[in-house]
Amino acid sequence: MKYPLFGLFFSGALLTGGIAVAHHGWGSYDAARPISITSNVQRTSWENPHVTVVVSHQNKSWDAVLAPPFRMSARGLNPDLIKPGTPVQLEGYPSTRTDTEMRAERIIVGGKTYELR
Repeated sequence: MKYPLFGLFFSGALLTGGIAVAHHGWGSYDAARPISITSNVQRTSWENPHVTVVVSHQNKSWDAVLAPPFRMSARGLNPDLIKPGTPVQLEGYPSTRTDTEMRAERIIVGGKTYELR
């Protein structure tokens, strides 16, 4: 190959570019409109890239996007603390794309506040 460093650089750029595209970012949430939802957890999904919980708010099921599982664990949260039926308070921002989705900045469980960012 005439330019071996170019090939290596190009391969690295493709690899990191693919990773960046795979993660969605937070631009689709309206940080100017904070919301708070207090409800019992209906369902949880403790998976990468983010933990999600489903709660009832204004007679609709809302999906709350939380932090990644490793960050949740680092903050002291585990799946047993937010299992279905658990009362929680979620504070965060509504989606600009989906009417019943929010990005949670914090979750309050059992009187204890967990910062998720």
